[in-house]
Amino acid sequence: MSSGVVPFEYQRLDGDWAEVAGEVIEEAFVSIFVNGQELATIMSTPRDQDKLALGFLRNENIIEGLDDVRAVHICPSGSCVDVWLRHGEFKPPQRRILTSGCGGGVTFTDLAETLPPLESGVCMPAATVSALMIEMQRGGTLYARSRGVHTAGLALGAELRAVAEDVGRHNTLDKLRGDFMLRGLDPRDHILLTTGRISSEMISKAARMGCPIVASRTSPTSMSVRLAREWNITLCGYVRRGRMNVYAHPERLGINETADVEAVDNRVLSGLVVAVPYG
Repeated sequence: MSSGVVPFEYQRLDGDWAEVAGEVIEEAFVSIFVNGQELATIMSTPRDQDKLALGFLRNENIIEGLDDVRAVHICPSGSCVDVWLRHGEFKPPQRRILTSGCGGGVTFTDLAETLPPLESGVCMPAATVSALMIEMQRGGTLYARSRGVHTAGLALGAELRAVAEDVGRHNTLDKLRGDFMLRGLDPRDHILLTTGRISSEMISKAARMGCPIVASRTSPTSMSVRLAREWNITLCGYVRRGRMNVYAHPERLGINETADVEAVDNRVLSGLVVAVPYG
């Protein structure tokens, strides 16, 4: 099985040039087959391919859970995953959408479809979100070795329950979903943390997992902000120790939507961003 990194020798300039031995994050094609038919080929870090495949199928609503799956097999080269469903007939979706960003993501889900607003009573102090982000990044093993990798995590309250790494940010969410499926866990009401940009397919995966708070080290897109507001998801960006931007539903972090927003100086006049210092 791949370790997720590939050793290389390269030149480094740090005052003077020197040849160093290092590691680079591995990127490879991983094909997902369902009942013998190719469903998708994804650029991915070829590690935890079974979790990637199962999570992808669940997040795309192709399966409802492990009860739909008869067998999962990773081929010896690691470049393909065969998933066999209990029902014999499978017709691949006809419409593919290439998603934004790295890793050559693909989805069969209509990202413009209407989902019901998420019902969740989960609330959390902003400081806990920041602490979880730090813990998640420390829990990754590949970033320290090679950089160039995204990390995502699921937390229940202040407990970080799973961490996934991949060259593709959307792949990390599928790996998390697959991990939870294999462990018999439900991601609903968990906090989703990621180092990657939150785009429409990322917020869609979060909504389907039932995550009421989504936090990123970087930015959201305009569509993800609109969807988060519509789907009742708290969306945080640029999460750092002591600072973050909250783009949708700040009330879950203990921020009053009217009075507290008026008290914050660093805000976009359109109401798109609430910059929240805390601690």
